[in-house]
Amino acid sequence: MTISPNIPVIAIDGPSASGKGSVAQRVAAALDFHYLDSGAIYRLLAYAAQLQEVAWSDAERLALIASHMHIKFAGNDVFLNQSLINDQIRSEHMGKGASEVAIHPQVRAALLHCQQQFKQSPGLVADGRDMGSVVFREAGLKIYLTAAVETRAQRRFQQLITRGDHADYAVILADLQQRDLRDQQRPTAPLTQLPDAMLVDTTEMNIQQAVDMIISTYKKTL
Repeated sequence: MTISPNIPVIAIDGPSASGKGSVAQRVAAALDFHYLDSGAIYRLLAYAAQLQEVAWSDAERLALIASHMHIKFAGNDVFLNQSLINDQIRSEHMGKGASEVAIHPQVRAALLHCQQQFKQSPGLVADGRDMGSVVFREAGLKIYLTAAVETRAQRRFQQLITRGDHADYAVILADLQQRDLRDQQRPTAPLTQLPDAMLVDTTEMNIQQAVDMIISTYKKTL
């Protein structure tokens, strides 16, 4: 498939639990754009590796699995090799797995083309850690969406409690701090705010306020 360089892309990067997924989905819906949840792709890889009893530290075998994954997003549903995979990848365990498999350069290289295929007309909103720095460097609007780690931990805690899952705030906070460090220090495509990315701090902001800010900024760039 030939992808036009003129298709608009909004790249939203940021740390875990910053709300970028919810924000990106709403922005995509408002603009009638396609949506890429790159974090779900790494969660899917961690899940597929676990099914095949492949360690998250085994870069070569992970890259091989990654090269054979067929992924489709349909609304809130995620499909892996035509099988519906939703709750299986939304656990804290799979979030940890996504962060661990993502540190391997071979894995990131294997998934690069897969992610770029989501750039289709009329446009794309992509969220992750390296959407603006690596996957869609040409993005017309780059956002770095973040929040204080304590705020992110509290939001994740409330999300799990509401879902009926067991949650421990202290454990969640420590895990997010570890993920931040791992994402920022990995040798390939580390998480960082790019010089040309607009900072959106949601510590004192709700989802809709962040959505409105991004849409307003995007329209001004047209």
